[in-house]
Amino acid sequence: MSDLKITNVRVIDLRFPTSREQIGSDAVNKDPDYSAAYCILETNQGVNGYGLTFTLGRGTELCVQAIRYLSRYVIGRTIASIADDFAAFSRCLTDDSQFRWLGPEKGVIHLATAALINAVWDLYARTQEKPVWQLLASMEPEQIASAIDFRYISDALTREEAVALVRERRAGIDSRLQRLKTDGYPAYTTSVGWFGFSDEKIERLCDEALAEGWTHFKLKVGGAPTEDLRRARLVRNKIGPSRKLMMDANQKWDVEEAIVRTRELAVVDPWWMEEPTSPDDILGHARIRREVSGVRIATGEHCHNRVIFKQLMQAEAIDVCQIDSCRLGGVNENLAVILMAAKFNVPVCPHAGGVGLCEYVQHLSAFDYLCVSGSMEDRVIEFVDHLHEHFVDPVQIRNGHYLLPENPGYSIEIYPETLNDFSYPDGKVWRA
Repeated sequence: MSDLKITNVRVIDLRFPTSREQIGSDAVNKDPDYSAAYCILETNQGVNGYGLTFTLGRGTELCVQAIRYLSRYVIGRTIASIADDFAAFSRCLTDDSQFRWLGPEKGVIHLATAALINAVWDLYARTQEKPVWQLLASMEPEQIASAIDFRYISDALTREEAVALVRERRAGIDSRLQRLKTDGYPAYTTSVGWFGFSDEKIERLCDEALAEGWTHFKLKVGGAPTEDLRRARLVRNKIGPSRKLMMDANQKWDVEEAIVRTRELAVVDPWWMEEPTSPDDILGHARIRREVSGVRIATGEHCHNRVIFKQLMQAEAIDVCQIDSCRLGGVNENLAVILMAAKFNVPVCPHAGGVGLCEYVQHLSAFDYLCVSGSMEDRVIEFVDHLHEHFVDPVQIRNGHYLLPENPGYSIEIYPETLNDFSYPDGKVWRA
């Protein structure tokens, strides 16, 4: 398919009314409607590529418009010309001399970039008849490095270091692949602990999750101190002392408050405290990590780009690196962060949930395990059990583990009827 050419890009504002049931609610985002700016790459050979960027409702239309603008750099390109130099393709999206001013490489513009780049990877993987994780794992170390833009991060990771790391980690890849096929990749559930859930609902969901084999649970915090502690004890009592309990403050606290609150919650043995303060506050995270012993500090789902992650690692500010498949500029930039995390020995535990994020990140973690970290120790992928029924190739979970996706592509194709029913504002769900 060397002459396969992208001829058109369709972009859809897709929204689900999840706020009606408090799904996704936390201390900051209290009424999210899980949404996506969804794009379909149409080609001259009838094969489509699918991509999205995750949003929470209002503002999705901005991402839609940004994707439509950036589509000018995709339409007319052959997939072969892009795959020959993925880093150059990525940079042409991020380097539009006037559009870049609105970022650069952050916010709405970067979210739109991710949707297009992920769609191209989906299309490329389909032409190679491989799921994205397998496509990445089959690439030579030099090919992986050629997909990465090392600009701004070469003081932390050079191209040569990246190539050497991937080449070194090839040893044992066959046994790791067999383990993935047999056991899957470990996951944790956030579905039990949304901020707006009642005690009764949390208890019921914990019981159901335990029966399904879950061993890692996350609770949203950031409310009144006594209420946070009471809810944390509720979950801890339900899941027992041996299972992992993570907490997520969703950027609610100032630095000093985060230190105090994390110390208070340490009595229920949290495995990590996530987003304790502003995602942009690198030195703040470093101080929190220094002053709160025994609780690992995690962040990343709102880190704009590879440069922020570089500084978090250089400053020894995090114990857990939480990449996001859409906040970063697609597969390419996630590869950069995964490799930096390996160099700095920081485990990667991707943020997921929302619309399609679980479908996406399973591929990234599989590649990380097979080709970069070579380890599952202290590593889990987030799982949120919502909206998977809308995907043609949804995630598969067994005993609290992601099973390897087998179909070609990036697992992000959504059924046409869903696109019709949940498109905003004209879909029948919103007209009703």
